[in-house]
Amino acid sequence: MNRAFLLKRLLLAIPTLFGVAVIVFVLLRVVPGDPISMMLPPGAKQEDIVRLRELYGLNETIPAQFARWLGDAVRGDFGTSISLREDALKLVLSRLPATLELVLLALVIAVTTGVLLAVAATRSRGRWLENAIDASVGIVQAIPDFLWALLLILTLGVLLPWLPISGRLDPRNEFEFRSQFYLHESLLRGEFELFAQLLRHAILPALALALPLAAAITRVLKGSLIDALGQDYVMLARVKGYSAARVIWRVALRNALIPTVSLAAVQFTFLVGGTVLVEHIFSYPGIGGLAINAVIQRDLPLIQCLVLTFAVLFMLVNLLTDFLYTRLDPRVRQA
Repeated sequence: MNRAFLLKRLLLAIPTLFGVAVIVFVLLRVVPGDPISMMLPPGAKQEDIVRLRELYGLNETIPAQFARWLGDAVRGDFGTSISLREDALKLVLSRLPATLELVLLALVIAVTTGVLLAVAATRSRGRWLENAIDASVGIVQAIPDFLWALLLILTLGVLLPWLPISGRLDPRNEFEFRSQFYLHESLLRGEFELFAQLLRHAILPALALALPLAAAITRVLKGSLIDALGQDYVMLARVKGYSAARVIWRVALRNALIPTVSLAAVQFTFLVGGTVLVEHIFSYPGIGGLAINAVIQRDLPLIQCLVLTFAVLFMLVNLLTDFLYTRLDPRVRQA
């Protein structure tokens, strides 16, 4: 990926973010409901409502509100949360690391499981193992992530209490973190017991997110592998005396991964979106619970900041996907 292409993608991100900001800003202000009335107790004086509306700029026209908000947002000021009375951007950035660690853990589980199952099903074509994997994939893919969350809590948290079902860390823990990336920091600082504790808290919500994605990856990658095994370059590798395992892992898999990378990138957006419910179910302190409370409270500054954060994440994932394409497919790199 050359610098000109990277610069072009970054420049295209500006109108995309602007469009997202306009749509979200307008929609939040035309739907029924007054966030100021929701944050005040019943019987509040009219002058208090007017004063707060002036404080948050809700007494102006929508274009004037947007112009003022956009000017502040460009400087990094996304406003103050109406419900929590804190800086919206700081609230999002304090919760975002927990969600990113959870999503990355789910992605690792999904990709690893999907690749192993796809290779196993491909190598066992026509046998019982392939049928068992195909049936399992169909069942797993039919169950949404939030339902997996409830099933995992019931089985591995209640009936077989092996793993914790709420929170990110044991409340009795007194370790002082220097950042919000707890898993990464504990691992880098050599606190392996703390890392294991954090992993135990994250594994159930990560599994709930990973299982449907792992099933989708298995299905797509298996089809790509079967197609790749019929190509001329695979036939040449067999003529050279490569073993069946080497043909799949060293020759066919690299090309078969290209559509899988695209699938993983698209599904990443669903993973981040899925954290909203899954984190709420597991009381995991990421942006999921923050988003639900913001919507319930009609916290306009916080919702706008969350949506733009999601948009930036999605664009970064798409950029990373393009980079991986150039690594896997030389034709794309040359183009």
